[in-house]
Amino acid sequence: QVQLVESGGGLVQAGGSTRLSCTASGRTDNIFVMGWFRQAPGKDREFVAAIHWSAGNIRYADSVKGRFTISRENVQRTIYLQMMSLKPEDTAVYFCAAKIHPQAEFGSWGRGTQVTVSS
Repeated sequence: QVQLVESGGGLVQAGGSTRLSCTASGRTDNIFVMGWFRQAPGKDREFVAAIHWSAGNIRYADSVKGRFTISRENVQRTIYLQMMSLKPEDTAVYFCAAKIHPQAEFGSWGRGTQVTVSS
């Protein structure tokens, strides 16, 4: 079993930046993808970014391309989401997630961390 714990976020002004972190613990050897999702009030959870743990392949949602950067730190089993040029519509609870081999879907989730962007 894998545990994911997010940190970072909080209240940020529009145009500002913040960074989220997510650290995995437990049986992390079978993790092959980690990513970020977000859920705004009254909306469905949506994909933000993901990174392949060994190959480093990265994918972003169109809405965050050029503004958000996902990265990983292998030894500490941590991923980051650097968020820049934040907009009020980026306000959401951000969740860390992991795909655990042999599952094809994101099956492990953190509890989420709030990011609020004020206009």
